[in-house]
Amino acid sequence: MAVGLGLSIGTVNTVSALAEEGSAKAPPGRRWAQRSQAITRRTTLTFDSTGLARVGMIPRHGRAITEFADLTQRSIAQARVGHRALTQADLVAMVAESLIGEALHDHPAYGDHGTGIGVALTHPARYGPEHVADLRSALDALGLAHVALVAEPIAAATWLEAERGPLMPGLALVYDLGGSSLDITLVRVGAGCPLNPIVGEPMRSPAFGGRAFGALVAQHAARGLPVASLSGSVEGTTADELRTLHVRSSLQLVYRCLRVADVTMADVDCVLVVGGAARPVEVAQVLAGELARPVITAPDPERTIADGAAIIGRRAAAAAEEALPRHLGRRRNGAHRRAATRALVLSRRTKRRLTRAALAVGLSAGGLVVSLVLPGDVVIQGLSQFGLR
Repeated sequence: MAVGLGLSIGTVNTVSALAEEGSAKAPPGRRWAQRSQAITRRTTLTFDSTGLARVGMIPRHGRAITEFADLTQRSIAQARVGHRALTQADLVAMVAESLIGEALHDHPAYGDHGTGIGVALTHPARYGPEHVADLRSALDALGLAHVALVAEPIAAATWLEAERGPLMPGLALVYDLGGSSLDITLVRVGAGCPLNPIVGEPMRSPAFGGRAFGALVAQHAARGLPVASLSGSVEGTTADELRTLHVRSSLQLVYRCLRVADVTMADVDCVLVVGGAARPVEVAQVLAGELARPVITAPDPERTIADGAAIIGRRAAAAAEEALPRHLGRRRNGAHRRAATRALVLSRRTKRRLTRAALAVGLSAGGLVVSLVLPGDVVIQGLSQFGLR
């Protein structure tokens, strides 16, 4: 049975999702009958006395490494474990290694070191070739060459295809409202998509997202109110109104992404909303009202990208399983041919050796044995006597 493991390592949270064969496609008009298993952790790294990395822990004593998942932000210093300096790509690869190890430990039937399970790790679409190369090198250094790297909006579109597909050829706008930023990407969906389905240029802004909205709420609540009243002042209508304004303000990034791609909102078939900060219903409501396009949101939008990556990993594992019997069959056929060739060579050698032995016996007995080998392994022998003077 094919199994996929999808990893989405964000600045704030990390999500790992497992997708087994048969769980990637729901019946028409229904949600997934069997949703993939997903676990959400804080994106933190700690190391014990032996140097073993642990993900998602906040120690009482010591230091947890944070804010390393975005390779485009070079503001943090390199971490040191023992005598080794670790780059941000190294830290991301260590998180992936830890999560893969946990999945294999919890499900030993999937095999060791990634055997029998397809693994896909997502990264922001705005990563340049140098960032992807750094991440690839860090994974390879840890023995994770089998882990596929997938852009986050492509993984989200894969989930959309599995959930709502088959889709007609068109454009989907991926609205990724995460904890630290908002990412907008146009992706081609449906039959005939190119290898790289991203259209135009992905857009990102740290002015929107979970942290930005939290700062907006705190700023609004702090105006003339004591600290003890901050929690009560942001409940109910006030928080909803602020979120509505926050999402409406983010539309400027959407329109910028459309202009760069030289398309209009009329060319977009649907809006796919993902990200942990997109859970409140106001996000989808504002986008649907302002953009006048169908808006699709998963039951838990924070895990959509990891679910899509798990589907990609499962498909890769299924393809590998299908190719394995053919590969073994070719090996068996080749072995049979080699064995038959060796048998033929041995039979010819045996005939020659028997012929030489017969000649030697005939000469030693005072006669000459003449052997004629005919097709069908028929040997005709004649004895000629001669005298010795």
